[in-house]
Amino acid sequence: MTPTSRPHPRRLGRIAIAAIIVACVGGYVVWHVLAPKPVKAPTPPVGVTTALAQAQDVDIGLVGVGTVQAMQTVTVTPRIDGQLVSVGFVEGQDVKLGQVLARIDPRTFEAQLQQAQATRARDEATLANARLDLTRFQGLIKENATTQQTLDTQRATVAQLEASVRTDDAQIALARVQLDFTTITAPLAGRVGARLVDPGNIVHATDTTGLVVIRQIDPIDVVFTLPEEAVSQIHGATTDGAQLIVDANERESGKRLGEGKLILVNNTIDTTSGTIQLKARFPNPTHALWPGQYVDARLVLGRRARAITVPSSAIQRNDAGTYVYTVQPDNTVAMKPVTVAELQGNRAVIGKGLAAGDRVVSEGQYKLRAGAKIVETAGARS
Repeated sequence: MTPTSRPHPRRLGRIAIAAIIVACVGGYVVWHVLAPKPVKAPTPPVGVTTALAQAQDVDIGLVGVGTVQAMQTVTVTPRIDGQLVSVGFVEGQDVKLGQVLARIDPRTFEAQLQQAQATRARDEATLANARLDLTRFQGLIKENATTQQTLDTQRATVAQLEASVRTDDAQIALARVQLDFTTITAPLAGRVGARLVDPGNIVHATDTTGLVVIRQIDPIDVVFTLPEEAVSQIHGATTDGAQLIVDANERESGKRLGEGKLILVNNTIDTTSGTIQLKARFPNPTHALWPGQYVDARLVLGRRARAITVPSSAIQRNDAGTYVYTVQPDNTVAMKPVTVAELQGNRAVIGKGLAAGDRVVSEGQYKLRAGAKIVETAGARS
């Protein structure tokens, strides 16, 4: 009888390893299938502030960049030569028409006036004596006690002396004017700038820098430009002769600085830029407008009835244009393209894309995407 065959030890090892692998794989599969899976947390809603689109009567306007200019600007210069002895203003203060601003040493001009007055007195005395002689010669000619030539000569002498007295009067008037020029007064009411010459300096009538610059800032002007297409709209709005209203607003915040009247539509279009220049005049008692300031000048042309408006902060922009986030009934948002007819400070007038009653997101858009869930924050719902 042949002995029973026994498995080779190496083969038994392989079988054991295979069994272990199968057991591990099977255990992993069972664990993966039966083990509890983590539940994904829902995305929290985005906190935003919303507002209702409203139907309102609004002004129709055109906006251009404007520059504030003083209504009048005068550089005060001396009209005579002399030493500046005093200054009667404080830099940066408001001055009134006729207020004394400076004085020039008057002594030279006082002496010139006195000299002219003395010359007139001398010539007047000589004239009086010549008139007496003329009267005597007129009596003697009747008695044939003098010649006609002597009488005619005396008449000429009187006429010459009368002319001398008139010349003296003119010299006195000129000397008085020169003396008056030693007191320099404000030619208009306004605000003075920095003092350009200090007392003690010699000033001249030919000086170009002047003593100080005065600018009239109440009322004040705003010069601005609009595209040439605006000319026909402006003429159409002024057919009844009424002056158009212009609002001046801060460029960054849109804050209203004043309301004025259009006083000038320039008589030519700038062919280089294709714009027309306009000027408006504003009362400026609080000095909210200042010379050199840049503002948004809004020319009001009429009114638009029942226009759709939303807060200007609701308007967003991308490559496709302007849009807003509208709130859906399930408190999700959708991107809706809109056409903005005009921005009026913190209010946007919508040309098309929204209806009255539509709710839009006015703050918090930076976290939004289409379909995102929202929740109203502490911002008031309007």
